[in-house]
Amino acid sequence: MPAATRLLFVRHGETVANREFRYIGARDDALSEHGEAQALQLAQTLSAVPIDAVYSSPLRRAYRTATPIAAQHKLSVQVVDELCEGNFGTWEGLSRAEVLARGPEDERQLLEWERDPSLPPPQGESFAMVQERVAIVVAQLVRRHPGQTLVLVSHVGPIKAFLCQALDAPLSSLFRIFLDPATISVIDWKSAPVVRLVNSHAHPGWEKARWLQFATL
Repeated sequence: MPAATRLLFVRHGETVANREFRYIGARDDALSEHGEAQALQLAQTLSAVPIDAVYSSPLRRAYRTATPIAAQHKLSVQVVDELCEGNFGTWEGLSRAEVLARGPEDERQLLEWERDPSLPPPQGESFAMVQERVAIVVAQLVRRHPGQTLVLVSHVGPIKAFLCQALDAPLSSLFRIFLDPATISVIDWKSAPVVRLVNSHAHPGWEKARWLQFATL
């Protein structure tokens, strides 16, 4: 029986909008200066891991995170559109408070969206839609790379949605998962996926973990 295919899901490094807790999905923000440093830290951390291929969302913040990782292993970054973040529609670039301030209809839609992953933001994409496209492409990559180790650089929504699938958990569980920028989650896939690691940020040090700095979120 072939060995498991190891999937190293990497959330891209920090952007300014991430720091401000804004919804950015289809918007093509660049990494912040700190995000660029995080990308180099990730590459150094993963230099000790045998990696066979590096795949990335086409958005700049993900591709720029993937580039130094691939360079460490003398690989090219292969772009996969399905690894993109979900589209937040008319909420793109806004914070939660700003969406709520738009009026009663946006407030109603936001609160319902936060409870039900099958609902999209206005003119956007639901978490259910994100999970479906990510699951399809990951299954294809596992078939293409049996027994190999892959880096998949993506975004918070797609990674959380796929973690729910790997855990055979309801998609609504994604609302209870927190992923910091520039963190690693590991899934081994043989006959079925096994989650090995979630939201690892040991590489920059625990004191820099975003969840420690924003403990009430």
